[in-house]
Amino acid sequence: MTHDLRLLAPALATWITAATTIGLPPAITCGLASLAALYLLAPRRPSITGRSSGPGTTALASTTGALAGPSSAAPAAAAGQSGGGVGRAAGGSAGRRRLVGVVLVCAAASAAVVALRTAAVDTGPVRDLARHGRFAVAEAVVTADPQSRPGNGRPMIIVRARMETVTRAKVRVPVLLIAVDPGWLRLLPSQRVRLRGRFTTPRGADLLAAVVIVRGPPAVLGPPSLMQRGAERVRARLRAAVARLPPDQRGVLPGMIVGDTSGLDPTLAEDFQTAGLTHLLVVSGANLAIVTGAVLGLCRLAGLGRRRAPPVAVLAVVVFVVIVRPEPSVLRAAVMGLIGLLAMFTGRSRQGLPALAAAILLLVLADPELARSYGFALSVLATAGLLVLGPPWRESLARHLPGPVADALAVAVAAEVAVAPVLVMLSGEVGVVSVFANLLAAPAVAPATLLGALAAVTASVCLPLARVIAWPAGLAAGWIIWVARTAAALPYATIPWTNGGLGALTLLMAAGAAVLVLRSRRLRLVVAAALTGVLVAVVAMRVTARGWPPPGWQMVTCDVGQGDAIVLATAPGQAVVVDTGPEPAPVDRCLRRLHIRDVPLLVLTHPHADHINGTSGVMHGRTVHGVLTTPRTSGREARLTRGVSARPAQAGQQWRIGDLTLSVLAPVAAGPALTSNDDGTTINNASLVLVARKPGFSALLAGDVEIEAQRALENTVPQVQVLKVPHHGSPSQDLGFLAAAHASISLISVGEDNDYGHPSPVTVSLLRRLNTQVHRTDQEGDIAIARTATGLTTIPHR
Repeated sequence: MTHDLRLLAPALATWITAATTIGLPPAITCGLASLAALYLLAPRRPSITGRSSGPGTTALASTTGALAGPSSAAPAAAAGQSGGGVGRAAGGSAGRRRLVGVVLVCAAASAAVVALRTAAVDTGPVRDLARHGRFAVAEAVVTADPQSRPGNGRPMIIVRARMETVTRAKVRVPVLLIAVDPGWLRLLPSQRVRLRGRFTTPRGADLLAAVVIVRGPPAVLGPPSLMQRGAERVRARLRAAVARLPPDQRGVLPGMIVGDTSGLDPTLAEDFQTAGLTHLLVVSGANLAIVTGAVLGLCRLAGLGRRRAPPVAVLAVVVFVVIVRPEPSVLRAAVMGLIGLLAMFTGRSRQGLPALAAAILLLVLADPELARSYGFALSVLATAGLLVLGPPWRESLARHLPGPVADALAVAVAAEVAVAPVLVMLSGEVGVVSVFANLLAAPAVAPATLLGALAAVTASVCLPLARVIAWPAGLAAGWIIWVARTAAALPYATIPWTNGGLGALTLLMAAGAAVLVLRSRRLRLVVAAALTGVLVAVVAMRVTARGWPPPGWQMVTCDVGQGDAIVLATAPGQAVVVDTGPEPAPVDRCLRRLHIRDVPLLVLTHPHADHINGTSGVMHGRTVHGVLTTPRTSGREARLTRGVSARPAQAGQQWRIGDLTLSVLAPVAAGPALTSNDDGTTINNASLVLVARKPGFSALLAGDVEIEAQRALENTVPQVQVLKVPHHGSPSQDLGFLAAAHASISLISVGEDNDYGHPSPVTVSLLRRLNTQVHRTDQEGDIAIARTATGLTTIPHR
């Protein structure tokens, strides 16, 4: 199939120009736009060689032929015979010049839009306040749903807004609000609020006037717009319709229908990502195509003709976007759908790539920030893959496979191949099982989407009937959930790869090499032989290698990134867990690998996010009997433990579970309760410090205590075999405290390439001078301490 590529270059010029000029000073961006305009307006000198376009060349040729006379008949005839070639050359040259002109026009327009937006956010009272880091009272309108993100001790709430008034001046510029009060999560787009906060300059190249660190709850000045109230009612009624479904289904189904993932378990979200099914939780072109197709089908059943059905579908698209919220992928899908419906309405044949290019042009000019959005890039690339790669691959597969299987496989592979470079840039992983997971999930996507959408519409009128409709939709979502969990649990579901631009480049090079191999029979044989040898070696290593968890394991430091999560074995399938890391999914996976289903005691050493935010991951599918917290608790731990009784531990207390004894060393004094105003050091020094003992095993678990608390404990630290180094190996360490433990093994739980510089080289050097083995989770993954006939040994599991 031949693709119409005429709009592709202007679209890419618009996209690239916006992406590269965002963040530049407005004067430079305006200068670039002016240069493009001057080039377009510069006069062109006509050429006598016939390569210039326009009537001058034709007139010159005619005049020359007339003046030649009879004696020039043969040359004239020859000229006539070659005239077609000259004309085609002239036409091609003119076409190229027109294309260059259109590209420059689009680039100039893109640069001009970015310059105007940059000038708007770079000047005025909001940016002046940000430059000086001042506090001010302001009024703003919320423009997107508030998002909760992990923070230092308490979750941060990120709110995109449009500043309307500041220091009594009227403004209209985009800002980013960062708050901690949970009242901000209850806001809806279009609500006007009053706030007080500190204005700071944005660090990145976003088109923002300021980032505002907000103090306290929002002062709501008015209700959301009628449209947003209606949209929220639909979303709320859908949540009510699915409320009686199993927890996973009622978390996934609203995400598939309207992009509402507020009830989605973070561990399940991680499984969807590993399985390559995240796109099902983000409303995009597939959802819009299903809904639009259903609306058009109903229009045909109702007797609406070809001319009257598209306007109804357009209305459905607009309503759908309002309910879902105008996220980048939704906007792209909506514009694509509207262009296609316009083509249907005017009777012209729809062409995929021109529609995609038009969508890029319109969206980037309307919102230049999309040019730097990974979500937008993934959406565009997936669509391009379906349009360009899908049809020929479908034809090739159809020669060997049944039609429906060929269609599904071509669609899944084309989309995965197209987005793979960007996914590698983001995650540093290559999905192996994603194609097969998408094939297995595909049959359930349309039923779940259509029935879920019908339930959402019905819920506004009759909730009991909506609950009945939601039940089969939940079954379809349940199949997708099973596929996601099963695929994510497979070994080597993802393969580590270099991230960033280098990762994308190497992946493209690998893809090019794969194409060359597939085209050569000899290379195919060589590569097949090599892969067979590698497969045999891997299988042999798996058969001969020790399993996980290793026999006789006493303790495992889980690799949860920049945070702590420690597991102490008490019985088969049972363990004490100390801290839970920053996210639920990593600690849940660690416990699954250890086959832990029962947690008699969960210890949360102090209320920092990197130690407690993964609590739901520990509780996912497991029984937690009790929770211990620092006596200087902030109370947030109790909110994370879903009703399991949490009580503060006191210095000197002991717990005995099986043959494991836990003793509390610190904090010695209870002190006042922690608040959000306490600095990080105060909260760290309130950490529980524990000593764990079993026959042939002892460990000091020091939480995040810093140098002040360590010095207070110097004389009470017992000798142990294993030391969990405080605060991820930060430089705030007391030599006397570390030396008093006399540990032969030191474990540092730390995230790879973290922003804090942990572990400090000074701390690592200090530990090595104390003749202790230093092991790090960022380099070794999960680290098990196992008891052998000769003592303790460390066994990494990456």
